[in-house]
Amino acid sequence: MKEFWDERFKDEKYAYGTAPNNFFKEVLDSYPLKGNILLPAEGEGRNAIYAAEKGLNVHAFDISIEGKNKAEKLAQKRNVKINYEIGDFPNLELSKLSFDVAALIYAHFPPNILSAYHKKIGELIKPNGIVILEGFSKNNLPLREANPKIGGPPNIDMLFSIEEIKKDFSNFKIIKLEEQEVELNEGMFHIGTGKVVRFIGIKNNS
Repeated sequence: MKEFWDERFKDEKYAYGTAPNNFFKEVLDSYPLKGNILLPAEGEGRNAIYAAEKGLNVHAFDISIEGKNKAEKLAQKRNVKINYEIGDFPNLELSKLSFDVAALIYAHFPPNILSAYHKKIGELIKPNGIVILEGFSKNNLPLREANPKIGGPPNIDMLFSIEEIKKDFSNFKIIKLEEQEVELNEGMFHIGTGKVVRFIGIKNNS
């Protein structure tokens, strides 16, 4: 998997563009978010850079060194600072921190760790902190078959459902949780009509 992402990100062009994901941008523009934000599987940094520009203290990680290099190059160009680690989530320094916000934007982890990662991320969020998620729905597969340019994993177990998100973030108050058909235009690999799950949750005090 690491080799796949290093290969995708080594090109000079940004695979998914340099603009933030639309849903992520809408949430950051709508909520007065402050403090530390965690961005798992952040790739080339488009969302991390936007979060830094909004004044958040960014902590990102990925398995791809090529992704990190591109993210840091973009951060320098846009004159912002981000903290970016490489490796598996449980072994990283940031896994010992706490966060006000976490944003999982197309963070499709292998099925054997997906739910555990979600629960671990939930544990790192402070009470009243927010999780933002957008990722391909299990119902995206027929759309992907019709138009491979939309992207997303071909493995249904790496895709999201409302029921699984509700279970993984069971101690969060649901602000938004729905499946939507959206038009994506993100770089070279998210182009066309796809089905996504969108989630905004606020962590309960207890």
